[in-house]
Amino acid sequence: MKNVIFLSPNFPTNYWMFCRELKNNGMNVLGIGDCPYDNLTQDLKSSLNEYYKVSSLENYDEVYRAVGFFIHKYGRIDWLESNNEYWLERDAHLRTDFNINTGFHDEDIPRIKYKSKMKEYYKKARIPVARFHLVDDFDGCMAFIQEVGFPVCVKPDNGVGASDTHKLKSEEDLKHFLETKIPNVTYIMEEFIYAEVNSYDAIIDSEGNPMFETGNVTPNSIMDIVNNDDNSIYYIVKDLPEDTRKAGRAAVKAFGVKSRFIHFEFFRLTEDQYIGKKGKVVALEVNMRPCGGFTPDMINFAHSTNVYKIWADMVAFDKSTVPVGEHAFCGFAGRRDGKNFVMDHNAIMDKYGANMKMVGRVPDALAGAMGNQMYVATFPTEEALWGFYKEILEDKDSK
Repeated sequence: MKNVIFLSPNFPTNYWMFCRELKNNGMNVLGIGDCPYDNLTQDLKSSLNEYYKVSSLENYDEVYRAVGFFIHKYGRIDWLESNNEYWLERDAHLRTDFNINTGFHDEDIPRIKYKSKMKEYYKKARIPVARFHLVDDFDGCMAFIQEVGFPVCVKPDNGVGASDTHKLKSEEDLKHFLETKIPNVTYIMEEFIYAEVNSYDAIIDSEGNPMFETGNVTPNSIMDIVNNDDNSIYYIVKDLPEDTRKAGRAAVKAFGVKSRFIHFEFFRLTEDQYIGKKGKVVALEVNMRPCGGFTPDMINFAHSTNVYKIWADMVAFDKSTVPVGEHAFCGFAGRRDGKNFVMDHNAIMDKYGANMKMVGRVPDALAGAMGNQMYVATFPTEEALWGFYKEILEDKDSK
């Protein structure tokens, strides 16, 4: 029996299903988290063989002792995983310290976490990358801006999501950013790309081959959603475009990905610009974990499958026979509290109840990028999907 440690199995709230499928595959599933055991859902409790509570997952010594306890009790750990961007470095450090060979180690972190380091691997895959500059002083930044022009995008070189991301449109914006940026954080400045985000989402086996592939589209900038308190939309595609598939597979090889659930982000250009012609797929960044929030569930709805099971099959057997069924577009709409929407909840459910797959409040930790009230629904056509978005996000105040 393989011993698998799952870090933070209670968050995101849907991740207990990874644990369930591991246990169903005969794994010994050992959870480490900072949530009291009595506060875990019954579903999660039933999916774990044992749970070790720490006061904080941020406390490395405590988590280290928890792993040591499990090794003493159960023997060698075969897998350690969180599937969570926030804990990628923690996962790698624990694998390194305990010689757990399935997954990334400390030496792998720069190329998978630092946006500036990712670019050389995208180049190896022959995928165009945005020009960039590591932020130094005003003169250094302006020299770069004179090359690429305003606006530019600035964000932490090692960051999670779209937090602390800024669009600078003028010298005044640059001066303000330099005066107010977080000290001792390295920022990357890039030329601004006019595009929508197209992703390659896949479960990769131990040889670097895809066991399952799909993708999603984010028409609006996550940066704008976070910074402007906008509504949030994105959707799982009915069929993965071939150019996205080709770029995703090339990036998997270049980054040396094996035995992982991944979310690789690309830009699809919406106009001609320095980096390429309209419609071209170019690099954004790699995420060595599933797309966040409830996206795994959305993938299941779009493709009539179970990616939690496919991932657990990869861990247990390095292959899967889980079927992929009827395809559809699966759309997420996150409505922001405080807006004056034309359609209230009851009207939405009356019209779209038959399409609806998930309805509920977005956890506060995810609400910045995803809105506060979510609606997840499937549609057979892209036209029907956009009709849904138009209706439920229409604001009386914008008429």
